[in-house]
Amino acid sequence: MFGNGQLSGGLSTAAECAARMRSMPPSPASILILDDDDDVACAAQLLLRRRHAKVATLGDPRGLDALLVEWRPDVVLLDLNFSPGRIDGAEGLAVLARLRALPHPPAVIALTAYADVPLAVEALKRGALDFITKPWDNERLAAAVDGAVARQAATPAAGNASPLMGDSIPMRELKAMIAAVAPTEANVMVLGENGVGKELVARAIHAASKRAAGTFLAVDMGALPEATFESELFGHRKGSFTDARADRAGRFQAARGGTLFLDEIGNMPLGAQAKLLTALERREVTPLGADRAEGIDVRVVSATNLDEARLFDASVFRPDLLFRLNTIVLRVAPLRDRQEDIPQLLHHYLSLYEGQYGRPVRELAPGALARLCAWSWPGNVRALRHACERAAILAPGPDYRFEDFGLAAPAAIVPALPSEPEDFRLGALERETIAAALDKAKGNISMAARMLGLSRAALYRKLGKHGI
Repeated sequence: MFGNGQLSGGLSTAAECAARMRSMPPSPASILILDDDDDVACAAQLLLRRRHAKVATLGDPRGLDALLVEWRPDVVLLDLNFSPGRIDGAEGLAVLARLRALPHPPAVIALTAYADVPLAVEALKRGALDFITKPWDNERLAAAVDGAVARQAATPAAGNASPLMGDSIPMRELKAMIAAVAPTEANVMVLGENGVGKELVARAIHAASKRAAGTFLAVDMGALPEATFESELFGHRKGSFTDARADRAGRFQAARGGTLFLDEIGNMPLGAQAKLLTALERREVTPLGADRAEGIDVRVVSATNLDEARLFDASVFRPDLLFRLNTIVLRVAPLRDRQEDIPQLLHHYLSLYEGQYGRPVRELAPGALARLCAWSWPGNVRALRHACERAAILAPGPDYRFEDFGLAAPAAIVPALPSEPEDFRLGALERETIAAALDKAKGNISMAARMLGLSRAALYRKLGKHGI
């Protein structure tokens, strides 16, 4: 645990981290720190409260039920031991089970002062998203919480998590591929635009594999600083660097016997790619500060939103690593290419948020479904889900109109005044015309450019000019 001297140092580093984050807008997320050590809870609160809207602490898990009646946090930092002398984690695991049983459970990051790999793995198996050993590295803690907040925003609540929905030809083909590759040990790379559900595909592979009883551990590779890459993935030994105050398991060790999902693999710097390649080739990792390697037992599923032209560019991604990861490639089609799946997705998410927010059950107004199906959905399923949440909360009428989904945002028509510069009106008309062409072309830049009589390059310049 933290002593007074350690706490002072921790607060100094927390202040430095907070200063680095001041330029970032606070997230609307709420965080609960459940730890019986007041100093530990205070240090974490000071670190996180400048980054997130609400950061509260609770020292006794017996007060959790009363707190949850009034407030549901997005992320919980959960100590695994509360009673003096306890190191088995049973108390924290019991609280984890209570949190996971909630209708809309928060993301849970396990905290433990004891670098016990089996306990950390057990917490992950029971639903924890991540684990942190105390005393922690402040940047590591801040990154873990930011990642948990992002994953909560991008993933439906547990218990309501959508399967891979849709009966379109692209979805049927994808499901058939998953069924074929899941029982094998082959590495799989999932390709697709932002928001198409690449992590859902990875989870479906894990659930249908021989490793389904093991841990599914997701890592945002693009968010890992290169300086701490090896420590995060391979672990470290106490004293291996300045802040290494205890042994720590890396992600490869924590996911032993399960599936390691390497998300945003295309955002890794080339130096980190070389280190990952070595680990995968040798099937072993060496924790920082250790004098011997440790074998790894994980199935690797990776994902990226890079287009394949860039993925095969050696200046962006190492070809030898690519060939190691893409034994099987699964391509997830964007929503605009499987419009027949949109009605099922709309029904699912509208029902989900009607129940979550206690809103009335409503149908789509005549004509709304056709317009929603024709929408280009540049943010894919994620954008559709957010649009449904907005509609469920804000729709004023007895049914859902297209406008309730927040998709149509035409520029306001301002009456022309003699003193109004002509360029302002022309600019607004040009922006509206481009937006209408993109909508009609379902986001296809080449088609929209032809409709407007422009070259692709000219259209891109105008998109930048108007912030579209």
